[in-house]
Amino acid sequence: MAGYEWISLTTDYGTFDGFVAACHGSIAKVAPQVRVIDVTHHVPPADVARGAAVLAQTAPHLPPSVHVAVVDPGVGTARRGIVLATPNGLLVGPDNGVLIWAAEALGGIDAAHELTVKEAVSSTFHGRDVFAPAAARLAAGASLSDAGPQIEPDSLVRLPDPVVTVGDGWLEAEVLTVDRFGNVQLAASGEMLRGLGADLVINGTVSAHRAATFADVGQGDLLVFEDSAGHVAIAVNNGRAVVVLSVTPGDIVKLAVRQ
Repeated sequence: MAGYEWISLTTDYGTFDGFVAACHGSIAKVAPQVRVIDVTHHVPPADVARGAAVLAQTAPHLPPSVHVAVVDPGVGTARRGIVLATPNGLLVGPDNGVLIWAAEALGGIDAAHELTVKEAVSSTFHGRDVFAPAAARLAAGASLSDAGPQIEPDSLVRLPDPVVTVGDGWLEAEVLTVDRFGNVQLAASGEMLRGLGADLVINGTVSAHRAATFADVGQGDLLVFEDSAGHVAIAVNNGRAVVVLSVTPGDIVKLAVRQ
């Protein structure tokens, strides 16, 4: 294999401790020439679906890379470590669903391998001791067979598909993410907005307008738009939609044409 010049890291480790630096160090010891892109280390702790969504929306915009995702509440258990090969990069992490959406965004799974751990490692820090070194070896040109035996993609753990339902003049969708600005991203694709009018009602009570930019509505008003990831999103011009709507990821939001 020719290898990769880049490794990306997506974790729930935060940046108050030394966990991220230790992962960088594990990579540098094996492949000092490889550069690292930190996607985020502020996935909410153990929120596998949020980590999966962030990586899936980011990975297609990065150079060809080995993508490491560690949101791993099952660390130290019998859950597998895996490597997924796609047409546009490799993904390394736990077999808990965190990698699957990104693999699909990168063109689909061409092959899957279970990581073989040959040395003693910490039972609680596989990011440093298993996933980061494995990613570094792959980036440096190691073959997938060196990482471990091939496994059937159908055996991989997958997250449930987010809820999206469309009706005549309405749309219901699961909250996928909430960003630091308080914008609420839904699982529905932006194309689904085309069947709705310009004036909407959210959850039966809150008025909103379809718009392209935040400034298309008055200050403090709600807008529904297609965000940069191609999803339906809800925002408040100079405000926080998550506060107005009082929702969290996993909640269902209904958009309907205002009568």
